[in-house]
Amino acid sequence: MLANTLTDGYMRGRPYPAPQGEQRRDAATEVLRTVSTDIPTVTAREADDLVALAATLRSIFASVDDGDLDTAAELVNRLLDGTRAQPRLNRHDEQLWHLHYHGTTGGLAALWAGACATALAIVLGSDSRHRLGICTAPRCDRVYVDTSQNGTRRFCSTPCQNRVKNAAFRARIQSGQ
Repeated sequence: MLANTLTDGYMRGRPYPAPQGEQRRDAATEVLRTVSTDIPTVTAREADDLVALAATLRSIFASVDDGDLDTAAELVNRLLDGTRAQPRLNRHDEQLWHLHYHGTTGGLAALWAGACATALAIVLGSDSRHRLGICTAPRCDRVYVDTSQNGTRRFCSTPCQNRVKNAAFRARIQSGQ
């Protein structure tokens, strides 16, 4: 996810410095290729634009996590306006035709911003907004989208969930329970 890979913060209990320079380009390319394998290597300028998008996406998740849906909606609407996202049928990676929402202005970052903004708008405008979250593990601020069936996810990853469960277990053992 762009917001987790391209922004500073904490991950799994440790400081996470966002990649810089050529590593930033490689990281941005790798993230985009998890969605579509035909993405060419991201340029330095595109990586910078994607970092700005990642920061905005992180702000949207933070607003939702803080219960400030008005700010989250305002940020999403700004992305939608700025990219002029429109529905479009696309076919790639040997898949059948399917619907995408891409920005019609700007470059690669605008294309992704339009798709991300549309997806977030759909989630924020539904009863599923609680599925956007920030990891509740100590010293982790990575974002997640809860795709579980019961919608009770609280952690960005299994390692963070295990850290919290192990700490609770050790605390119970230490207290003699």
